[in-house]
Amino acid sequence: MQIKLERIYTKPADLGGYRVLVDRLWPRGISKVNAQLDWWAKEIGPSTDLRKWFGHDPEKFTEFTKKYVAELNSSEFTRGFLDKIKEQLKTQDVIFLYGAKDETHNQAIVLKAYIEETFQV
Repeated sequence: MQIKLERIYTKPADLGGYRVLVDRLWPRGISKVNAQLDWWAKEIGPSTDLRKWFGHDPEKFTEFTKKYVAELNSSEFTRGFLDKIKEQLKTQDVIFLYGAKDETHNQAIVLKAYIEETFQV
């Protein structure tokens, strides 16, 4: 099983996996019914201060990655999140949903890499 990334504003490509919204803020214009989520793990998203500092500026992405990983390492929520994702991966794909327009510079990419490194996938 694997971790996949999907922008929440696109038509769902895979409804068969465990769908987790990894944004701290609910995406504008998306109804909770239509989101087809299994879990909104808002606590795993970057802090408000970090999110505002980053502002989805690709030039800040390397520094954002370092700061976000530091937040993940220091968060009490992360351990439980990792346990839940690891459990789900035993039986199905996990799909991280995010709202960012930039599909190559966002927290879901950092989170996926962080988990794959942690699990040695």
